[in-house]
Amino acid sequence: MVGSGPADRHPSITPTGDDAQGGQAHPRSVGFDVPAERYDRFMGRFSVGLAPQLADAAGVAPGMGVLDVGCGPGALTEVLAARVGASQVAAVDPSPAFVRVCGERVPGADVREGTAEALPFEDDAFDVALACLVTGFMKDAQAGVVEMSRVTRPGGRVAACFWDKDRHQMLEAAMGAVNAGHPLEGPPPTFVGGSRGELRTLLEHAGLTVEADDELTVSVTYETFDDFWQPVLRAPGPLEVIMASMTEDELAAAEAHARAGLPDEPFTLAATAWYAVGAV
Repeated sequence: MVGSGPADRHPSITPTGDDAQGGQAHPRSVGFDVPAERYDRFMGRFSVGLAPQLADAAGVAPGMGVLDVGCGPGALTEVLAARVGASQVAAVDPSPAFVRVCGERVPGADVREGTAEALPFEDDAFDVALACLVTGFMKDAQAGVVEMSRVTRPGGRVAACFWDKDRHQMLEAAMGAVNAGHPLEGPPPTFVGGSRGELRTLLEHAGLTVEADDELTVSVTYETFDDFWQPVLRAPGPLEVIMASMTEDELAAAEAHARAGLPDEPFTLAATAWYAVGAV
């Protein structure tokens, strides 16, 4: 890791992700190096409602230096900049496309390309480090949280959130449709942070004192069925891999399944995320 801090506050981590195990690529390791507009229309519309709630939970306030880990196109970065000023905000993401867009959306912020497991910042550089919808896509979530702790000053906070695996109506509708057209083999993939208590455990194992462990909910309104379905067809991340393997007939069957369950007039879908906040 970059610039490791004291051993008692920043314990060493043995990699436990797929790369360390030498196994097959897991959907959570799929990258998001896609145009930001695709992410915005698919998941970003949920992120913009979730980001301010995570910032509130972490106690982000004027005068703080803050870090957005796995910033994507910048939903949380923009919220942080509005609260503390862009010059007090840093952000990092492994996707060059997202880094570029985030930098354009939040001029003055320090936006860099990099991974959670090797953050390109000095020890004790920030008052708060946050990861919004990121732990499930880290190659080693425990190492990522340890790194977030390393770059956060003593007395500062580390905060993370991730979608509850069973309470995201948009993803449930999308995956139900896909499975109807192209039945998936084996159990669905799991993502770190998607179950109760997982984020708390990550923070505790990183040596943090957990101050909050609860849930956040956001709702998104779709104007028409196509407003829902077209972003699903172009969804980035794990769903993109599945969609790319489907035939035209399978895609048609998936769309028919989705249409049967959703109206063509405006409708609202809700999603719940687990979150945890820990003191360094």
